[in-house]
Amino acid sequence: MPKVIEEAEILSHGIPIAGVDILTLAAPQIARTSLPGQFVQVSVPVHGGFLRRPLGIAETSRADGWIRLIYRQVGSGTEALANAAAGAYVSILGPLGHGFNTSLKHPLLVGGGMGLTPLLFFAATHPNVSVLMGGRTKEEVFWEEIYRPHVRECFIMTDDGSYGTQGFVTTLLPQLLAEGDYDGIAVCGPPVMMERVAVIAAEHGIPCEVSLEKRMACGLGACLSCAVDTKNGRRKVCKDGPVFPAEEVYDAL
Repeated sequence: MPKVIEEAEILSHGIPIAGVDILTLAAPQIARTSLPGQFVQVSVPVHGGFLRRPLGIAETSRADGWIRLIYRQVGSGTEALANAAAGAYVSILGPLGHGFNTSLKHPLLVGGGMGLTPLLFFAATHPNVSVLMGGRTKEEVFWEEIYRPHVRECFIMTDDGSYGTQGFVTTLLPQLLAEGDYDGIAVCGPPVMMERVAVIAAEHGIPCEVSLEKRMACGLGACLSCAVDTKNGRRKVCKDGPVFPAEEVYDAL
């Protein structure tokens, strides 16, 4: 798939909770060719550093030519990006990476925290998808409102029980798989959560894909900074992933 560099105008900034930003950018070429699970490398204002930041694509509009990124401020780069005003321009390289299998009839998306970002793109482009989402508190599952228009069912877990069902996504997952008609799982979130989800999926005989996150510099597979060990040898998250079959990644499967 061709990769392009676009000078993208910032159309809007939203702040659903403190420290999290929803950034909408005019990037018609990338919007036209992006697939769920892919990401972009975004330049940041000069005081935020020199390297581009890898951010998962949360939504696109091919008709209107925009892409949407949802990210947490975790350092100088993302903080500088969050402070950029609407009307400013940033350079975007993409779309990058290998995405999810979207040919499933009824996939279950399982996400925790900011791992719900790339899964949203999947939900927005699939006619029959359900989501199991988790967060520490009610505030952290602000995703519900964003996902609701796109999904058949939305199951919510919070660590403290302030909203939805108390517990982790792995608490409810076995019941959902036993009672539902899901033919595949796509998961993104904390590493421990993803591995446990993959094990539960395997126990129920359901294929599972995981979206890995690693620090990366080039995003093109040249610098090797994002290499991980898999059953098929060393793989590059930016080029061979970020989406991998779970059985390729985890020794327990």
